[in-house]
Amino acid sequence: MPSNSLPTLMPTKAANETYGGVTYHIDGELVPVLSVDVTNMPVYFEHHILLWKHPTIRISLKTLRGMLRRMMAGMQVFVTQATGTGIVAFSRDGAGHIVPIHLAAGQEIQVREHQFLAATDNIDYSFERVRGVSNMLFGQSGFFIDKFHGHKGDGVLWLHGYGNVFEKVLAPGESIDIEPGGWLYKDTAVRMETVIDRLSSGMFGASFNFIVNRFTGPGRVGIQSMYLHMPSNE
Repeated sequence: MPSNSLPTLMPTKAANETYGGVTYHIDGELVPVLSVDVTNMPVYFEHHILLWKHPTIRISLKTLRGMLRRMMAGMQVFVTQATGTGIVAFSRDGAGHIVPIHLAAGQEIQVREHQFLAATDNIDYSFERVRGVSNMLFGQSGFFIDKFHGHKGDGVLWLHGYGNVFEKVLAPGESIDIEPGGWLYKDTAVRMETVIDRLSSGMFGASFNFIVNRFTGPGRVGIQSMYLHMPSNE
């Protein structure tokens, strides 16, 4: 039985939030800004999102695990890293919602590709390929899910969702159907499958497919109210 609880709007602001070795702030309305004090913990981030930084912050490249596998899949091999004393700020060129996810040591979360913003250095970043789903949506043979794992202690992952981001906590066996562009993240225990309903108008024999992704708990699933399709490299 589905519960009657609606997905909850995630907080849009944060001030002096401390977790995983960093203190961070999120502010702004249409295009939010994430500011992180990296004095005690380096932060790595997606290219081209740096907004400003203290001159004492050093920017370098960080090699991701599984470099050869990433190259074969056409995925990025490096991310940018900020170290030093002071604060660095990030923003993406798009209206949306920055969501912090606190990962305890050993915890993992799965994220839609292209929506990672930044993470503390104690979080491991890998990926897995999901075949079939994207083939029905964009004419491709699959898409990638980013996987973030707290392998060296507690850490923070920041995501950028388009529009606003809501979270639904699913009970064991509880399901929710989400438009394929609408999901942002999910716990590893949440199962995802594609459901296709064939719609027939009866006029000239026309028929269409109505496609959703079905998520079944237990666990969290994040929903973004706007979707901007970023083509894969395939």
